[in-house]
Parts: sequence; C-alpha cells; structure tokens
Amino acid sequence: MAEEIIPIPNLSLPQHLFTLITPSLEHLQDNARKDLFEGIKADKMAPYYRLVTSAGALALDSELLESMEKDNEGELKKLDERLAEAEKQEGESEISDALKARANHLTRIGDKERAVTAQILALEKTPGLGSRIDIALTLIRLGFFFGDNGLITENLPKAEKFIEEGGDWDRRNRLKVYRGLHMISIRQFKTGGELLLDALSTFTATELTTYNDFVALTIIINALTLKRVDLKKRLITAPEVISVLPELPILGELVNNLYDCHYAKLFVALATLEQTYLLPSRLLSPHTRYYVREMRILAFSQLLESYRSLTLESLSGAFGVSVEFVDSELSRFIANGRLHCTIDKVHGIVETTRPSLKNAQYEKVIKQGDVLLNSIQRLSKVLY
Repeated sequence: MAEEIIPIPNLSLPQHLFTLITPSLEHLQDNARKDLFEGIKADKMAPYYRLVTSAGALALDSELLESMEKDNEGELKKLDERLAEAEKQEGESEISDALKARANHLTRIGDKERAVTAQILALEKTPGLGSRIDIALTLIRLGFFFGDNGLITENLPKAEKFIEEGGDWDRRNRLKVYRGLHMISIRQFKTGGELLLDALSTFTATELTTYNDFVALTIIINALTLKRVDLKKRLITAPEVISVLPELPILGELVNNLYDCHYAKLFVALATLEQTYLLPSRLLSPHTRYYVREMRILAFSQLLESYRSLTLESLSGAFGVSVEFVDSELSRFIANGRLHCTIDKVHGIVETTRPSLKNAQYEKVIKQGDVLLNSIQRLSKVLY
C-alpha cells in the first residue's frame, strides 16, 4: 500500500498569484488575494511571501513576515538537531526520515533553492523505492509550483525509472497525471490528453489538482484531440465525466455540440470557455489562442468533410456568424494548409478538395528531403 502523499507545496497558490498579476482577471482578484494570503499564513511560507510581495501581488506585512521567519527558523533548528542526533546514534532509516522531514519543511514554506537541494540529498540517502518515488514526485511538484520546466523534465525520467523498477499501482497512476499535466504545459495535447484519460477512472493525485478540475482539464484537452467516434465512447459516456458535467455545464455544451454537429452552439460554448476556463487558468492561458483556433479548424473540417461544396451563406448560418467572418477564417486556414478546400468568391461557394493519402505522403517526403539536402549542404560547407 502506498504511503499518503503530503500535498506540498500548495499548488493552488501559484494559480491565485497568476490571477493577481493578470490585469484582465481583475474580477477574480478579490477572492484570489484572500485565498493566497490565507494559504501563505497557513503554511507559514515566509520565503514565498517575500517572492509574492516583491511581485506586487500582496502588500507586505512586515510584522507577519518577521513572525513567519521566526517560526520557520525555529522549526528548521529542531529538524537540524533531530538530523544530527540520527546521524550520531541511529541507523540509515532514521537518518532518511530526518532528511525527508527537513526537506518537506523547506518545500512547504516555499524556499525553492534550499528545498530542491534538501530533497535531492534525501533522495540520495533514502533506500526505499516507494519513498524515492515520492521524493521525485515532490521535486516535480516544486517544478510545477515555481514554473521551473527544467526541474520537471529532470525529475520525470527519475520517477519513471523508479516506478519501472517496482512502483505500485497507485504511484503508477499518479505519475500519469504528472506526465499529462507536463505534456499539456508544453502543448503536447495529444499525449497529455491520452495520459489524463488513462488516469480518469483511477485519479488519486489530489496533491496536484482537485478532482473536478482534473475532469474539466481532461474534457477540454480531449475534446480537441479525440476522433469523433472516440469522443462519444471514451469521453461523453465515461461515468466520471457524466457525474461531473452537471457542475460544469459549459463543458457539456462544448463536447455535446461538437459531437452532435450543432456548430452555432459550439462556437458560443467555445467563446464562453475561453473567458471562464482558458484565460483564467495558469496552465491553459498561454495556449488559449492556439486551442480556440484548433477547435475552429476541427469544427470547419468536420462540417466540410460531409459535403463536396457549400455556400458561404449556409456555412455562416451553420456556425451562427457572418459571411465575412467565415470568409476571413477559411481564407486564413486554407492559406496555412489547415483546410482542404477552395473559395469561389464569384458564386459564393466553398468547394472541398480531398487530397489522396499517396499525394500527401509524396509531398511530405519531398519537403523532408529538401530539408535533409539543405542540412547536408550546410554541413559539407563546414567540413570542407
């Protein structure tokens, strides 16, 4: 049985900080300010409080800071004394426990540099495989907390290696969520979505995110990446999704209207999603424009593949937008090679052109061949 994962650092706090430093989220800032301040006080996070106040997200309360620093120093002193005692009189297991307790204290208060150093030392001195996995996961959470992608990519392979050597079922499933969130953060939506779907029925990683937020993220990402038949089978009818959708109605409108081809309602749901979920999310905000654009392309593709030709008027009616908007969007996507169709402006018709698979493969080989030849030519100039 896996040990209970200690939910440190508190990963809700960076989201509150993101809200406070984003001018467009002013309507959410009062609650974020309160929750951030209470979270910092609860864990006596003096180092993180310094960071937050220096960014202008919270006003500096010198008396509070001094009090938290005093508590932090007192707790660290006790932990150092306990470690010294274990090193003198006790065995490997007790030393490991003392090192982990010290590292977890520094992690809880948000002292990044010392926490990372202490966790790495604890990892080196800890013999148990389960505990080593937990330490690697804690280092990954520190990476998520501080937005340190290098720390995440450094420790994900370590966690995977330890789990392959003998990780239990619970830790294997937790790691899927960690990997999935990382993949989404670097815009690898297909891989990330698959990992989240795999973990949907066994989710326990509440140290990363709440269950409802996890299901919401799973729906948002997989609405874009799943094929239509899989959207119904793996997402819309999943019991975990059905149980949460009444609390997240906009996500139900998104996936159901996409599947049922109600494109005008889909565009309304997408616009609402952008304002209520994507832009306010620390994880998804950098990908908002990409996500909205790709969802529009998906919707246009899904409609166009059913017809040889359509009038611009019927297209604009289907999507609940103006003819000018459809013309502008289609022109952009066609020019970028994202939609296979042509616009006949004289007759106001959009004609689909379905390139054969062989032609597409041929063009891909030609393009890749050109890139390879250019690389070889540049390399030959350097060598000779």
